[in-house]
Amino acid sequence: MLIRSAKPEDAAALLAIYAPYVRDTAITFEYDAPTEAEFARRMADTLKKHPYLVLEDRGEAVGYAYAGTFKARAAYDWAVETTIYLRRDVQGKGYGRALYTALEEELRRRHFLNAYACITWAEQEDEYITHASPCFHERMGYCLCGTFHQCGYKFGRWYDMIWMEKHLGEHTKMPEQVIP
Repeated sequence: MLIRSAKPEDAAALLAIYAPYVRDTAITFEYDAPTEAEFARRMADTLKKHPYLVLEDRGEAVGYAYAGTFKARAAYDWAVETTIYLRRDVQGKGYGRALYTALEEELRRRHFLNAYACITWAEQEDEYITHASPCFHERMGYCLCGTFHQCGYKFGRWYDMIWMEKHLGEHTKMPEQVIP
């Protein structure tokens, strides 16, 4: 297993991981998978300020995780939204924990203090959403901090959105400047 920073040439492989989530789940609220060019553009935008990591197994990308802007106002500079996707056939092998641990280490190194995960939620699991992501985040030390009710519509039904948070460092009177 190798975890490394994403490169532009990873776009096709990472899009291949992401597209089934768009097509077959409510984990993402996108209706259509982006083109490879759009996916590459999103990656490049993220990499300007935030970490974007790829996990390889035997030289093949099987997952990725990144952080992005939580809110665009200056007072939020120390907060990020985290995202993770694994190829569905490799889930349950510890790759998610390894990726998120590496992502959190890099975020701490850059002086980010708060990590937020925005997660689709339904009281009852269905064919499009399970409770796997909230359970994973809880195991990683995240706790529930908010719920938006019936805010996302996909596959002919309404889904809630929960927010989970984790503090990555101490909140001092004068925090260190974030390193892009």
